[in-house]
Amino acid sequence: MSDLASLDDVRRRIDELDARLTTLLAERQRLVRAAAAFKTDEQAVRAPGRVERVVTAARERAEREGLSPEVAEAVWRAMIGAFVEYELTEHRQRG
Repeated sequence: MSDLASLDDVRRRIDELDARLTTLLAERQRLVRAAAAFKTDEQAVRAPGRVERVVTAARERAEREGLSPEVAEAVWRAMIGAFVEYELTEHRQRG
């Protein structure tokens, strides 16, 4: 990160990361939408056991990569919560 000589440089890099994250989140949303077709009820959509496994894995990856596990958990829980709501909507629309 020696190319970060100013706040503008930092912000530019953050904007670039945000663009990449948006692409990845769009891909995740497509997969969430596909998953909705395989689930039979709202409990399957909420999948609390799966949520906890995903959060645990995110914390473990974060620790290996130098990201605060607490930050990773907060981000993943927010992301999962948003996608669960999205998937519930998809599931309800499919009837």
